Order: sequence, then structure tokens, then C-alpha cells
Amino acid sequence: MALGKSIRSCSRGNSVVIIQFLKGKETVELNYLNNMNLEIKLFRFEKSNKYYEDLNEQERLEQRENIINGLSFARKLLTTCECNFLVLDEILGVLDYGIAQPEDVIQLIVRGREEGMHMILTGRSMYEQLRPYVDSITTVETEDV
Repeated sequence: MALGKSIRSCSRGNSVVIIQFLKGKETVELNYLNNMNLEIKLFRFEKSNKYYEDLNEQERLEQRENIINGLSFARKLLTTCECNFLVLDEILGVLDYGIAQPEDVIQLIVRGREEGMHMILTGRSMYEQLRPYVDSITTVETEDV
């Protein structure tokens, strides 16, 4: 859903940035976007080929630093107004793992609103503290068939 909205926004002339968290070095989306020749910038700060939950404690510590760098980059984008459509893919998962706190995400949302940016946050859990700061919530449920 976030990728589709990003493509639609890009087609309308918006500057789109996607920052992915907790994805490892998975490249399916990156290859797809490159093949489409879209002006969507995709960033990942993690260095491991594994998903975060598959890492040992030492690897998790290293990845935490990389993820925090990704959050810092998001803050920089908001400060410099380098885009007007920002997707923080799996940012709610970053909260699930305790790498960041809901207050950190609230600060990003508030800053984005100051700059008039459209922002999408994705993840599996919705934090009640975030509800007053978001315009809409979309829930996707899956079922084994």
C-alpha cells in the first residue's frame, strides 16, 4: 500500500523518499523501482543480509546503530525539506524492538506537519500514543488459506 501511494505521489510530481527499516539487504522493491525508472529515492541503513529478529545480540547492537542513523537521516530530510512525501517503512517495528520510542516518532510527525509533508508510517503494531498525530490508519489483515 505504501509503495503504491509512493508511485502515485511520484507520478504527480512530488519528491518521494522511502526509508526502510528492519529489512536486511532484501532488494526486491529496490530492483522493481529501478526498473520502473521512477524518481523515488529508497534508503536502507542496515548492513546485514538477515532480518533483525534473526540476528545475534552483537549483530543487533550493530544494526541498532545503523537504524538510529536512519532515524537521524529522516530528521535531516524533514529539516532540509528535501522531499514532500516520506515513507518510514517498518518504523513501527523499530518501536516494537525498543530501538526508538513513540515520542521519537511523534517528533518526526510533528516536524513533517510543520513542513507540509505527507508521511506514511508502516508496521505491524499501532501505538496509542501516535493516534492523535496521524490523519488515517489503514489495517491490513492476513489469513492463512
